[in-house]
Amino acid sequence: MVRMRVLITNDDGIDSPGLVPLAHAALAAGHEVLVAAPNKEYSGAAASLQGEPEDGGFRIREGRPDGLDDAVRSVAVHASPAMIAYGAAMGAFGFVPELLLSGINLGPNVGPAVVHSGTVGAALTAAAMSIPALAASMSTLDPTHWETAESVLARVLPTMPELPRDGRVLNVNIPDVPVSEVRGLRRAVLGRYAAEPHHAADQVRMLLGGDAIVALSSQFADDSDGFLLSENWATISLVRGPVHDLDGYDLPEFDAHN
Repeated sequence: MVRMRVLITNDDGIDSPGLVPLAHAALAAGHEVLVAAPNKEYSGAAASLQGEPEDGGFRIREGRPDGLDDAVRSVAVHASPAMIAYGAAMGAFGFVPELLLSGINLGPNVGPAVVHSGTVGAALTAAAMSIPALAASMSTLDPTHWETAESVLARVLPTMPELPRDGRVLNVNIPDVPVSEVRGLRRAVLGRYAAEPHHAADQVRMLLGGDAIVALSSQFADDSDGFLLSENWATISLVRGPVHDLDGYDLPEFDAHN
């Protein structure tokens, strides 16, 4: 295992319990860990760069989620998660991280909801700065089975040094069930919103809660993240940030001098 300097952030804020199992999973993997999380909730902030500067830099205060290992340094930052990731890439917290972990989010980030997620936004921002990154989320808004998250992440984190530094991030969603009920970890495609979100509740369940805007339905492809998560699979996907694409559409051009 390669020892890495790891920065952990989230969009639920410094008091979120989801920071603790993520930090402990990174510690168990042998990494050096710093928690730098927003001072307040930034759910749905995507990759927005927001902050409250102080003396030309980040406004930072002491902050620590309950239960965090004493070996982990932890601070609350008056900034959005993507801004924290951006600052970290510039060495704002004492070192440039070799890995960024974002989460664990209270609620899933599946399908097109990843566009709005502050959790995923922080990871994509880090990846855009050539820092390998992972976003992790639980399937419920009030998770109880954090041991399941640690178990899944223990299988994923060792693969992070091999992640291509091409702007892609790992997006992991974990069912909030006992470890014994998790069916495994599956690669998944991003699902889609239901075409008609007013379907009956037994066909589609819409969950709106900050960055967790999810449609889970038996009509979805059985290899989609939302469907697999609803079937107690942990899911893993590669998500890419903005890239240029000049193929497949006849883009107009003109020369103003001819």
